[in-house]
Amino acid sequence: MPDTNALIGSTISHYRILERVGGGGMGVVYRAADTRLSRDVALKFLPDETSSDSRIVERFRREARAVSALNHPNICTLHDVGEFEGRHFIVMEYVDGRALNLVLDGRPMATGELLELGIQIADAVEAAHAKGIIHRDIKPANIIVTERGRAKILDFGIAKVASAPIAGAEPMSEMNTRTEAPRLTRPGAPVGTIAYMSPEQARGEDVDARTDVFSLGVVLYEMATGRLPFAGGTMATIFDAILNREPVPANRVDARVPAELGSIIEIALAKDRSARFPTMAALHGALSKLRHALASGAAPSAGQGEISVAVLYLENLGGAEQDEYFRDGMTEDIITELAKIESLQIFPRAAVVAFRDRPVTAPEIGRQLFATHVLCGSLRRAGQRLRVTVQMIESRTGRSVWAERYDREMRDVFDVQEDIARCIAHALRISLSPHEELTIARKPTTNLHAYDYFLRGRNYTRRQERELALQMFEQALSCDSDFALAHAGIANVCGMMYYLTDRDSSWIERAIAAVNRAFELDSKLPEAFVARARIAYAQEDFEQAADYARMAIARRADCESSWDLLGRALFAAKRWQEAADLVERATRATGDDYNVYVPYLNALHALGRTEAAGALHRRQAEVLERQLALVPEDTRAGMLLAGAYAELGRSEEAVQQLQRVLAMNVTDSHTIYNAACTYAVLGRKGEALAALRRAIEAGYGEWELAMLDADLNGIRDDPEFGRLLDTMKRSGRPR
Repeated sequence: MPDTNALIGSTISHYRILERVGGGGMGVVYRAADTRLSRDVALKFLPDETSSDSRIVERFRREARAVSALNHPNICTLHDVGEFEGRHFIVMEYVDGRALNLVLDGRPMATGELLELGIQIADAVEAAHAKGIIHRDIKPANIIVTERGRAKILDFGIAKVASAPIAGAEPMSEMNTRTEAPRLTRPGAPVGTIAYMSPEQARGEDVDARTDVFSLGVVLYEMATGRLPFAGGTMATIFDAILNREPVPANRVDARVPAELGSIIEIALAKDRSARFPTMAALHGALSKLRHALASGAAPSAGQGEISVAVLYLENLGGAEQDEYFRDGMTEDIITELAKIESLQIFPRAAVVAFRDRPVTAPEIGRQLFATHVLCGSLRRAGQRLRVTVQMIESRTGRSVWAERYDREMRDVFDVQEDIARCIAHALRISLSPHEELTIARKPTTNLHAYDYFLRGRNYTRRQERELALQMFEQALSCDSDFALAHAGIANVCGMMYYLTDRDSSWIERAIAAVNRAFELDSKLPEAFVARARIAYAQEDFEQAADYARMAIARRADCESSWDLLGRALFAAKRWQEAADLVERATRATGDDYNVYVPYLNALHALGRTEAAGALHRRQAEVLERQLALVPEDTRAGMLLAGAYAELGRSEEAVQQLQRVLAMNVTDSHTIYNAACTYAVLGRKGEALAALRRAIEAGYGEWELAMLDADLNGIRDDPEFGRLLDTMKRSGRPR
C-alpha cells in the first residue's frame, strides 16, 4: 500500500499540498493551497493501485465531466483537472465542514434542521437531473454540512448521464451506465454504500432519476431516526432488506417524527419506482410544503388531521378525443361541488391534474398528496346517455368506503354531480349545513346544451384558441341567456383579444358589457372577478387588475387565470418583490397551468434572483414537458419549453425545440416573441433580432414588456433593438 501522505508539502502545478483530508475507493483527497488565487482547494487523486485501471480512470474522468456541467450552491464546484506523474487529479472547491454521517453520529436530527438540509440536497440533485445527470451514490458520507448549515454534495464518481449528455462527453457504453452490483458483492465492499442503494441498483438494472429519490429517502430516514431503514450484519441481509422488506415507519421508530414527514419518506422508499415521487422536484416540493406548514402551524399532528379528498380525473372510457373536454369539465365541477362543504378539505385541480391519465393507483396518489381519501372513476358518453362510475378509497388502507354507478340521460349531469357530493358527505359522516345544502343544489345553468358549449369554450380558452372559445360561449348563451359563467367567459376572451390581437375599443366595450351582466346574475362569481382583472390589465390599469385578481383568489383560491393575471399585473406595475413573494402560492394553486410561471419568472429575473429563477425554470420545464406529451401541437408550450431549456443551459435541446415549433408555421406574435427571447438567451443575436422583427410584423406591440424583459438583455445594446422598439411604440400598441 503506497504512502498517501508522501505528497504532503509538495507542489503540483500551482497547488501546494497541505494535508490529507479523506479518501475512498475512487480517490484520495487532499487540502491544498492555490498559490495563484490564494485560496484553499481540494485535490482528489486516483490512488496508485488503480491509476493503471482504465475502467476506473474513465469513471474518474466521468466525475470531472459530470461536475463541470453543474453550477449550484449545494454542489461542490469543480475548478480544474490535471495529471501529475501519471496520476490523474481534479481540483474542487474546498468545503470546510463535516460529512453528514459524522454530524448524525447515530442520533436523530431535529425536524426543522432535517427539512432545511433535505430541501437543499433535493434542490441540488434536482439541478443535476435537469442536466441529465443521475448521482447514483447519494449517502451521508457524500454530503458535507458547513458551519453555516449549508449542505454540499460531493462525489459524482459513478454518476450516470441520462437523457441529456454533457457537452463534449464521450458516449457511455451499456456496461458503464448500469449499476455495478456484482463488484459490490466482493469481500471488503463498502457496506455504507450498499445500504443506500435502490432496489433496481441492487438488482443491477438500469436506473433513472427515481433511484436518487430512493437513496435520498434512505438518508432522510437516517436523519429522522438515527438509524438505517435497511440494516444487517452482512451484505446479503442488507440486499434482502432492500429488495424484500418494508422498513419500520420513521414515526414509529421515533414518535417525534411528524406523520407527514414519515409519509414523505415512505413514498420515497417505495420498492416499485413507479410508486415513488416521480421526480426529485416532487420530493423537493413535498419537503418545502411540509416546512411551510410546520412553520405556520398548519400541519396537523398524527391522528388529528382533517378529512381530505383528492378527486382524480375520470377515465374517459369512450376513448373519443373530442370528449376529453367533457371528462375534464365533469371532474373539475365535482371538485367545485365538494369544495362547497366547509368541513371537507378538497385538493384543487392544480394538485391532481399532474396525475391525469397516469398509471398510478389511487392509494399511491393519496399517499403522495397526503389525502385521507381519493375519489376515482370513469365516464362513458354515448349519444344522450351518460354512465359515470365512481368510488372513494381510503388512502391508508386502500379500502373502498363508497362506490356508485350512474346510468343517466345527459340532462341529468348536474343531478349526478350533486348526488356524488351528498353521498361523499354521508359516507364520511359529515352533516351538511343549510347553507351548504343550498349551494350544492344551485346549478350554473338548467340547460345541458349550454353547459356543454361552456365546457368547450373553457377548453378552447385554455388552448389559446380564442375565436373558437368565443363561438362556444356565444352558443352557450343562445341556449341560456342567463348563464353567468358564459358571460364571464366572453368578457375574459374579449379582454385577451384586445391586448393580444386587435386593439379595437369594441373589444373592451363588449367585455365590459359581458362582465356587468355576469355580475348582475351572480355578484360573487370568481370568474367574473377574473374577467374584471383581465379588462383592467388590457386597459393598463395594473393596480386595479391586481386588486380584482386578488378578489377572485379570495373567493376561490384556484380560480383559473387569477394567479397568472395577478403576476402579470404586479410585474407590469414593477411590484416585482410582491410577485416574487407569491411564487410558491401561485404555483401550488395552479399546478400544470404553464402560463402562470411566466410573470413570476420575469419578476425573479428582474430582481436578479438567478438561483430562485433557475429552480422555478426546472419546475416550469417539467410542467411544459407533461403538457407537450398530451398536446404535442401546443406551439406556445413548445416555445416556452425552449426558453426554459435555454435558461437551464440545455442549449441543444432548446435549439431543437425552437426548430420544431417554428417548423409548424407559427403566426401568433407572442409565440414568435418568445422565440426572440430564447435566441437572445442562447446568445444568437442575429436570430433573436430577426425573430423580434417577425413578431412585430405579426402584430406584437408590448414595448414596455420588451423594455423590462431580462431575456432580451443580450440584444438590448444593439442599435437594431432600439429601432424595433420605436416601431412597436409607433404601432399604437402601448405596452
